[in-house]
Amino acid sequence: MDEYLGLFARTFIIGIVVAAPVGAMGILCIQRTLVHGWRGGISTGAGIATADAIYAALAAFGVTAVSQWLVDYQAQLRIVGGLALLWLGWRAIVTPPAHDAAQAADSTRLGQLYSSAVGLTLTNPMTIMSFAAIFAGAGLVAQAGTGSAMIVTIGVAVGSLSWWLALTSVVWAVRHAVSEKAMVIVNRISGGVLIAFGVLALVTGVSPLL
Repeated sequence: MDEYLGLFARTFIIGIVVAAPVGAMGILCIQRTLVHGWRGGISTGAGIATADAIYAALAAFGVTAVSQWLVDYQAQLRIVGGLALLWLGWRAIVTPPAHDAAQAADSTRLGQLYSSAVGLTLTNPMTIMSFAAIFAGAGLVAQAGTGSAMIVTIGVAVGSLSWWLALTSVVWAVRHAVSEKAMVIVNRISGGVLIAFGVLALVTGVSPLL
């Protein structure tokens, strides 16, 4: 039991470390919290955490065939993800932030926000390489036993979800302390950043195919 608790603690921290850097998904989570409210933000965060857990499971269970397929087709996946980010960035620019929790709850399609976050996170195969590198350094790759591999997967998922829960809660709390005009500006800036990430993903996806 102590061994499992120690393994969970280590992978919990890894989940936070992987989730914490601000990137396209972090901006998306912030933007969706502004537009759809706390529930919309945490649905997005839960989707990202699910994808992180999938990548962690592939590394922990040693599923090299799937991992290699994701790496082999990373260019095509980046193109798909880039196009999705362009669309989401445009939507962010033209969609006003939510006024209150009631409006946010009515306007949010939580299932779609969750599933799209899973899909977008999975379109970045470099994430699995990050997990593989971190796990290798921590001696966690291809766990000997299903139990250990499951603990690794759960630890990463809970750590990642904890980060998104904290981020979403802070953004939603701050949102009520900022004027409506300022929030519109922030929303448009986040949309522009998403578009920039989309363009970057397209460039890095198309370049290897030329």
